Amino acid sequence: MTAIRIENAKVVIVGGSSGMGLALARRLLEEGASVIIVGRSKDRLAAACGDLAHHPKLETRAVDISREEDVAALFQDVGPIDHIVSTAADIEGAYQLLPSIELAAAQRVVESKLYGPLLLAKHGAAHLPPSGSITYTSGIAAYRPAARGSVVAAVNAALEGLVRALAVELAPIRVNAVSPGWVDTPIWNFVAGDAKQATLDAMAERLPAGRVGQAEDIADAIRFLIGNGFTTGTILHVEGGHRLV
Repeated sequence: MTAIRIENAKVVIVGGSSGMGLALARRLLEEGASVIIVGRSKDRLAAACGDLAHHPKLETRAVDISREEDVAALFQDVGPIDHIVSTAADIEGAYQLLPSIELAAAQRVVESKLYGPLLLAKHGAAHLPPSGSITYTSGIAAYRPAARGSVVAAVNAALEGLVRALAVELAPIRVNAVSPGWVDTPIWNFVAGDAKQATLDAMAERLPAGRVGQAEDIADAIRFLIGNGFTTGTILHVEGGHRLV
């Protein structure tokens, strides 16, 4: 087996300015990769550069992946790459009971977690080598849906269907997804607000792993999928046993 080396690889991470994407960027930079963090907010991108000590192999691009022309321009700008990762998710306002769901909030989830990944594959695949990969993030909501989570559950499930289809169409480029469980990242500020810590603590008591996830747990799983040349069309569950309880 020929190992897929990450040293000197060029990796685009969409959503890399915080949480799981930022943790992955840090790990890949430590391993010698060149990393391009993509996000919509220039302020968050600048903060991520500071968090990563303005690493010389780090670049940023301000791009809205729901806009096809922006995605096409991104890949024309960065040129040949080795791997694409997307951890982006715009869920603000989406966690509502059915009577309160606003279509605009639901559309933002679809754009960030389904249309955006589709456009990344459409315009990015031609820039990848045969040994390259595309890795997305779905989530436990597709398997353990709850009240207020119908939109996110539906979009996560749809993304996993896209992964399987793209793995066939884009072969030998590998396409996979990590499905995180409850992970302590800033996204919980939108989901639970001031009750964030109490909510996470209650889940930790339920999980077989005895804790909720950390961003580094998901970064480790994505790193595996990037580097394993015999894994494609796969959903890697990293959720502390949540599907069992």
